[in-house]
Amino acid sequence: MGATLITISGGEPLLHPDLDEIIREIRRTGAIAGLITNGYLLNVERIERLNAAGLDHLQISIDNLVPDEVSKKSLTKIERKLQWLAEHALFHVNINSVVGGGTKNPEDAYVIALRAHELGLSSTVGIIHDGSGQLKALSPEDRGVFHRIRALSKRSYARLNHFQEAIAEGRPNNWRCRAGARYMYVCEDGLVHYCSQQRGYPGVPIGEYSQADMRREYNTEKGCAPNCTVSCVHQTSMMDFWRDPQPIAALPLPKKEEALVQIQAGGR
Repeated sequence: MGATLITISGGEPLLHPDLDEIIREIRRTGAIAGLITNGYLLNVERIERLNAAGLDHLQISIDNLVPDEVSKKSLTKIERKLQWLAEHALFHVNINSVVGGGTKNPEDAYVIALRAHELGLSSTVGIIHDGSGQLKALSPEDRGVFHRIRALSKRSYARLNHFQEAIAEGRPNNWRCRAGARYMYVCEDGLVHYCSQQRGYPGVPIGEYSQADMRREYNTEKGCAPNCTVSCVHQTSMMDFWRDPQPIAALPLPKKEEALVQIQAGGR
């Protein structure tokens, strides 16, 4: 299909016994190989193996400074891992912190971003969506932290995330989502979905997904688009905002009882 970037997410990809070979195969196709991990299993030897496999990009999302009842993905848990990455990784490393959604200590996100920059790593900030992957306006405190982190990251690819400005203010975005075409989310069952937050359609096995499927979804309006917070879909659709209107009306999203995966409010 000519994919230019294939990102392996999870679950936890570092648990997969064939991860290194999967990365090599991605690179053999000419695509960029990305990885999203919680970082817990990283050590110097594992980082060197990822170097040898040809990994291009790694992202770790860190939710707080110390573990709490909501998340264990904490800076104190993987601080040493970040130092090893800074010292040994030949691939790009980005640290993503989050605001919104009632996070206990919004200031944690800024401290995490500062530490990433101190180590020479890039940082981004994500806005936590609601249970259906839709827009959730930030509180004044969260908004202040969000803008401070954005100011740190002006020289990184975070500049592609202009859509987040509207989300921070609770405003919908006017854009053309090309999910199912420019971007595809493939679940653990090998089925293609719009994204991680809208699973259930098209629901076609990746081995059977055709150019006709891609053209249809490229031209299909997405009803969830105005309030979407999924940054990777925004980024991959950005080049097409000025191109080709979407003449196919938005399809009704799957009812919760019909969806393949239930996204619970307040979940991550």
